[in-house]
Amino acid sequence: MAVIATRTKLSGFLRALVDVESRSPFPRRGPPTTNGLASRSGSVRRSSSSAAAAVAPNESEMVGSRSLGMEIFGVKEYEDYRRSLYGGITHKALLVDAVGTLVVPSQPMAQIYRQMREKYGVEYSEDEILNRYRRAYEQPWGRSRRRYVNDGRPFWQYIVSSSTGCSDSQYFEELYNYYTTDKAWHLCDPNAEKVFDALQKAGVKLAVVSNFDTRLRPVLRALNCDHWFDAMAVSAEVEAEKPNPTIFLKACELLGVTPEDAVHVGDDRRNDIWGARDAGCDAWLWGSDVHSFKEVAHRIGVQV
Repeated sequence: MAVIATRTKLSGFLRALVDVESRSPFPRRGPPTTNGLASRSGSVRRSSSSAAAAVAPNESEMVGSRSLGMEIFGVKEYEDYRRSLYGGITHKALLVDAVGTLVVPSQPMAQIYRQMREKYGVEYSEDEILNRYRRAYEQPWGRSRRRYVNDGRPFWQYIVSSSTGCSDSQYFEELYNYYTTDKAWHLCDPNAEKVFDALQKAGVKLAVVSNFDTRLRPVLRALNCDHWFDAMAVSAEVEAEKPNPTIFLKACELLGVTPEDAVHVGDDRRNDIWGARDAGCDAWLWGSDVHSFKEVAHRIGVQV
């Protein structure tokens, strides 16, 4: 009887969730946010409070499905219900966003652009570079709107020249190659390796889901964390960018799980949260729902 009551309550929660999201004034899909050469750099994110803030500038007015779930079903009850389905864990698979969640730039993008520019005669200040970068990134890119095609060079050449006023090919190559090294990036959570190891031992399958060009694999390899994951769904490879549900469905396919089996963690409300939920996955917002991978593991039901 308890199981039947729980299932009935869950069905009511899901119906209410669909109703609320259908009435939300904010679009659930849209063009992808900044990512790639100097993907969502610290400077960009500090100045703009992330691209998601531009989509939903007043989150207090937005009805969040997480808060709704707490009121109608209760997070603990929901997670206890899922543990009853999956043998002690809430999800069979964890999908992780790359830039802004797993890794972050070691220095602000505009600072790097300026430091490397001097011998090429670039005269813009960091603020000017940042403002020009934003304007260039917001422009439509191609018919498909996919920025990260193969190695992404045409797109990043446009961004660099627009941001700095410098079209020197050697300058571009320096910047492009820099963002393939471990000097350009560091892990967002220094305890990530221990957590992912515990998740793997508990039988949770792991995948990266990222809007990035083909440099992502060498970047993660340089940071010695590529082996933590069972699969990678990179937008340049699967030909779909978040929030398109296709990239999340591909990650689930690679892991051999259904979307309902998976939870995605990312720092962008539109690309990561709405995109994952459109695909049928659960989703937790990094920096709001969860603040560390240890907390992610704890919510899944794995002790670290």
